[in-house]
Amino acid sequence: MTTTLSRREVIAAGFGAVMLPSTLSAQPAQKPAELKIGVTTFLSGPASVFGVPSRKACEMLIDQLNAAGGIAGIPVRPIFVDEGPGTDHLVGEIRRLVQSEGVHVLFQSISSGSCLACTPLSRELQKVNLLWDCGTQRIFEENRWEYAFRTQGYGTSEVLAPLLYLLKKKPDFRTVAVLNQDYAWGRDSWELWKTAMDALKPGVRVVAEMFPRFGSTDFSTEITRLLALRPDVILSTSWGGELVTFIRQATERRLHERSMFVLPVAEASMQILGRSMPEGHIIGTRGDHWNNHPAPKDPAAFNAFINAYRQRFNEYPIYPCHHMAQAVWALKAGLEKAVAAKGGAWPSDLELANAFRGLTFPTPTSTITLREDGQGLEDQIVGLSSFNDRFPFAVPKEMMLFPGEQVSAPVGQKSTDWLKTLQPSMIQSAGRSI
Repeated sequence: MTTTLSRREVIAAGFGAVMLPSTLSAQPAQKPAELKIGVTTFLSGPASVFGVPSRKACEMLIDQLNAAGGIAGIPVRPIFVDEGPGTDHLVGEIRRLVQSEGVHVLFQSISSGSCLACTPLSRELQKVNLLWDCGTQRIFEENRWEYAFRTQGYGTSEVLAPLLYLLKKKPDFRTVAVLNQDYAWGRDSWELWKTAMDALKPGVRVVAEMFPRFGSTDFSTEITRLLALRPDVILSTSWGGELVTFIRQATERRLHERSMFVLPVAEASMQILGRSMPEGHIIGTRGDHWNNHPAPKDPAAFNAFINAYRQRFNEYPIYPCHHMAQAVWALKAGLEKAVAAKGGAWPSDLELANAFRGLTFPTPTSTITLREDGQGLEDQIVGLSSFNDRFPFAVPKEMMLFPGEQVSAPVGQKSTDWLKTLQPSMIQSAGRSI
């Protein structure tokens, strides 16, 4: 005679850790009353210039979704956590979100350090983790994650596209200097740039590598040195208040008249700089979502997003707003795909994760595909800073679009290794004018 033990009897007998018979397998996932999303972003500190607008965009879009019936018929509720106190705090908060708050999905994070520290929790907690803004290439190049996906581009494409644009617009430059913030992004982005530059244009002389401490407010020493060195190009992947301060101090001393600036993440600072941003310098936006995009895939949706954000918050959205929106749109597409695959039943966490691998979802400007390794392929638009009657701040002209697949390392390759293999012939074929 065969006896089937109940789960309580198994645990009482001390066998709680063993695999149970199929007759005792977990019940099918139950459809929740609401879909809880744990959202980590900077709500304090210097990076709140990105984090607060991204929270605004998230709240606005979720309000719109809920007004239209939610996702798969379920209302959505975001729960926000501040990245500001640091990674140790954030690790604890993510565990709390899952174990105490019962969130179903995580949106994580702005800081690359946050993503590196917290992405392993997606495996431990077995919850879908959408990396919505951090740029480090290491996440998907050093590990494979079952539950983690990045719904935007990353540092490699965001640095390579401006370099290719420079090589097309100013191919005769001979010297370059870098002025980056002294932390992981500043150092890593310079490594990506220099590795690609050495492959695509060998022989360029680096005349200065400057990494002022994070949070610097005075760049007079660095500007004096740059004025004396007169590099053809000055690269800065700095952001926030430091980029604004550097540009203002540099233009006061006319550094922009001697060197071309290349500013891959400048878009988020343009509204603050206003008319003090000099014209004719290379600016990027970590994607393809400039406010003056000349040919978005869905112009009505693009204008609706920008106009709704402006009307609600009295400012234009910046790239972290678009990145947050991409995570929301990816969640909608992925969850609806998973529910459809179950014939309308609610998916398990693993079934939901499987729906994201290979997912292509629409954005107002284009489409984004999540590769088999979890990395999103996002197009990059780069242009020259300019002014027109539509905007009280600089926007790009002479724009070029670089397809995400063209400027991203292939699956299974590390970015620095791949960048070393690039050939100068790539310059001519890369990108297209829009």
